[in-house]
Amino acid sequence: MPASDVEPPEISVSQASPSRRSSIFLQNACLQHRYIRSKDLSSIVERPERLRAVNIGLSAAIARIEELFASLNTGQSLTAELDTDDLAAVMDKLKLDSSSPSITKSPVLIVQSEASADILSHPAVKFVHGDIDGDVYLENLTKWIEESHDKISEGGSEIPEGYSQGDLYLCPGSLDAVRGAVGTVCEAVDRVVSQNAVAPLHRAFVAIRPPGHHCGEDTPSGFCFLNNVAIGAAHAHLQHGTKRIVIFDIDLHHGNGTQSIVWQINEETYRQALESEAGSSTDQTGPQIYYGSIHDILSYPCEDGKVNLVQAASVSLHKSHGQYIENIHLQTYTSEQHFWDVLYKEQYSKLLDKAQAFLDDTGGPGDDVLFFISCGMDACEHEYESMSRHNRKVPTLFYYRFARDACALSDKYAGGKLISVLEGGYSDLALTSGAMAHLSGLVDVPPGKSVDENWWSVDNLTKLQAATKKRRGGRPSMSAPGSVEPWLERTLAIFSALDGQAAQATGSARSAVPVPRSDRTLRDRTKGKSATPTATPSPTKSKLASASTSATRSSKSSPVPQSRPAGSPKPIVYESSPDDYSSTDSSFLTSSVSSTEVEQPVAKKLPKVILRLGKAPEAIQES
Repeated sequence: MPASDVEPPEISVSQASPSRRSSIFLQNACLQHRYIRSKDLSSIVERPERLRAVNIGLSAAIARIEELFASLNTGQSLTAELDTDDLAAVMDKLKLDSSSPSITKSPVLIVQSEASADILSHPAVKFVHGDIDGDVYLENLTKWIEESHDKISEGGSEIPEGYSQGDLYLCPGSLDAVRGAVGTVCEAVDRVVSQNAVAPLHRAFVAIRPPGHHCGEDTPSGFCFLNNVAIGAAHAHLQHGTKRIVIFDIDLHHGNGTQSIVWQINEETYRQALESEAGSSTDQTGPQIYYGSIHDILSYPCEDGKVNLVQAASVSLHKSHGQYIENIHLQTYTSEQHFWDVLYKEQYSKLLDKAQAFLDDTGGPGDDVLFFISCGMDACEHEYESMSRHNRKVPTLFYYRFARDACALSDKYAGGKLISVLEGGYSDLALTSGAMAHLSGLVDVPPGKSVDENWWSVDNLTKLQAATKKRRGGRPSMSAPGSVEPWLERTLAIFSALDGQAAQATGSARSAVPVPRSDRTLRDRTKGKSATPTATPSPTKSKLASASTSATRSSKSSPVPQSRPAGSPKPIVYESSPDDYSSTDSSFLTSSVSSTEVEQPVAKKLPKVILRLGKAPEAIQES
């Protein structure tokens, strides 16, 4: 199905669009993937609400960026033209209508995708996850999803034995979710690579779930069932002839699945090239891919120190055997200056340098080049302490700065073509702040204007928390015009429309049959948790801790390396239904504590009422 391009309402920007047009791609089908194995959701960190937190950050980024554009000629905020008191009017202006032409007014285009890829027949999906003797894994995955409700109803597990019962879960809606996730990534590739003359897009951020970078060719793990970025890269090659692809992975955890797939593709391409040099008639070769990851070597999938996993996450190999792989390990930083002047400048930026060397070595700039970012927000300074318990973090500004540096490379080598895809990130605060900073980095602001790091300060994030907190009826409250700061008012207008569309899209997907509690639950991750960071936290984090007022999460650890979110905390959880997206309390300014310190919600006891029936009417008459 076609997507709908959504422009935030009532925007009047007369100046020219930036040289590179940026966009965000949303997919409401991804909200249907949820945990139904039991009603206890306290161990679920990969949850539908993640997308709500991301949308808050994206909405805030758009509001802020619009102000930079509006101030050029109008000298006033774009919000002056918006009546935020009338939510129905806002929703109407954001009504998804695929038949309506896109009008280029905002610096960021919102694409509400309805794309869906048949995983059993889509060429790119089969290229990555298929098999010469038959698409066994794809067929099995489809079967697991279709049988998930019945398996759980019978007291069993929807995940077969041999796979992690602690980090993988499925439900009937998961099929629509994975189809929608893959379809949306491929749609973003189509829009960015094709460079439509009417409304060209150069950069895209794709907010989807479940994530993908831990999934190998036929091995799901770490909440990942299909490798979204690898499929996007394959689609670019098969559909558009893209020959050279750069994949940056900035998730806290090593993308072992993506690296394994990239290795296999490069190996086959290298073999074809050698055969061609030897006089073979083969004139078609596969793509060449650079995979560069920055991650914590002490976390999943390497937390148990298994040799093959640690070695894979430490590879640095360039050109030999046709491989272009770079892995850089995160380190603890002691101050913002230490991070930028030492760690980023001298070590982390090598990820970019090696990508440039790969492209220079394989032909330099060209139309056959495309950039991807596997964008995990779980390395963010605002992620749960129990998630990044080794204190290998990055400041929020990293998501902005890395996006700018990656965009500069894509401008030089690929005509600006870059697609960023959501991977991890589990605390709402990390997702909101990371998405806000990252999208800000994907947009070219007007000359003389600049993004302000204060946009995602703790004070402003606290305001976002209060403004987007769920009120009665499942919607954020809409303040009277002029009662809040213009950027926040504008943010609420954009987010309320997106939030309402998501709730409407998933409201009818609730399971019709209650699923009984199963004795198979997510594994305990409490091993090895320390409530105290091993290094001095950043000043921002210290301020955050003092500002935190919401409930805390418990910690987890991973005895078996099967989950990206090893060390994940227990989040605040709600009704297990697709409309969790719109019915939850968006309290994302949280701190992490040990499992013994978790505040459990206290259920209010209702008075017991017993109805006693009197004598039947005929009995009364007889007496």
